Amino acid sequence: MNRVAVTGLGLVCALGNTVEVSWRRLVAGECRVLPLQDPGDPPYKFQFGAQAWDFDPGSHFSEKDLVMLERFAQLAAVAAREAVAQSGICFHEDLRDRVAVITGSGVGGQFSEEEGYRRLYKENNPRVAPLTIPRTMSNAGASRISLEFGVTGPAYTVSTACSSSNHALGQAFWMVRSGQVTAAIAGGSEAVFAEGLLRAWEAMRVVSPEVCRPFSADRRGLSLGEGAGMLVLENWEYAKARGAEILGEITGFGMSSDAHHITQPCVDGPAKAMQWALLDACVQPEQIGYVNAHGTGTQANDITETEAIRQIFGAHADRLLVSSTKSMHGHTLGAAGAVEAIATLLTLKCGVVPPTVNYTTPDPACNLDIVPNRARAAKLEMAISNTFAFGGLNATLVFRRA
Repeated sequence: MNRVAVTGLGLVCALGNTVEVSWRRLVAGECRVLPLQDPGDPPYKFQFGAQAWDFDPGSHFSEKDLVMLERFAQLAAVAAREAVAQSGICFHEDLRDRVAVITGSGVGGQFSEEEGYRRLYKENNPRVAPLTIPRTMSNAGASRISLEFGVTGPAYTVSTACSSSNHALGQAFWMVRSGQVTAAIAGGSEAVFAEGLLRAWEAMRVVSPEVCRPFSADRRGLSLGEGAGMLVLENWEYAKARGAEILGEITGFGMSSDAHHITQPCVDGPAKAMQWALLDACVQPEQIGYVNAHGTGTQANDITETEAIRQIFGAHADRLLVSSTKSMHGHTLGAAGAVEAIATLLTLKCGVVPPTVNYTTPDPACNLDIVPNRARAAKLEMAISNTFAFGGLNATLVFRRA
């Protein structure tokens, strides 16, 4: 079994267009859940979201490319470029078919799909755009990354709602660890601020009318976000041999299904994902110092996650540092695992735990140290990152400081 190094990180989200800018804002506790650029007509029942405020597609792609690429695929490609550039990896002829591209996306290309429906049902126009299918397909991000870098190994997309990119990262980790591939570009992307999708979330009544407040007693729901996170994973020995800087290590992955309810969480499923991840990493619960929580800010999730953490960590749960970075970059759905994996790795690398912001009132049912409102210095060796999805699909990654 090979050790799996992380050698590159790429991030585009509400926090910024690069890892450096995003991390600076995370540590500063800067909430980027802001008033929506388009309030809707009639107005949406929620008026806050975490859009990729600074992202300009025209700065990254030609007009020809923009015709082919939906926003979620654009975000994926830009994040992958940053990750590959940082890693310094060269996809030479002998390597390119030993590299995987595995991405996660919950909803794919919503804007093109919406435009097609508008033509069909509002304008009574039977002719939709000829590139609707390649723009909307959920694998468009993975395909673009493969094409840009000439990678000819396994390339595919996982779609498991909010756990999509943790599942993608976990699959990539296992493939590198087993020796099936030498390296992988893995992560996820999502672009959700299309009217139809926003109306659908509005109908679910789980989006907060204000900024999200994970683990706070007065929390009222999640805040939607968009973005992409990509990581370069490599066989540890290969990375060392080529002189790469190792930013951190993935040591374990666990996943489970609740088999309980399509939208309501239960304790056992998330607990089992954490348990399987720790077993896969061959570590004891007491070795974990930080949990990047799923922490959506809904009443049900935050209590359930607290109970699951206590079930797995026992008395050690009182010593864990736990935070929800969604309080700053929003819930990026299928991209959440990748965005938060980057935050978790940087927490270990930099020795600073990003806070759970917007926190006002303790909830006795969420009795963990959730690092409220201000970052905290802490030199930690290991951490986990949780994602729990509608459909009862759970995925947890274990990370070690390099």
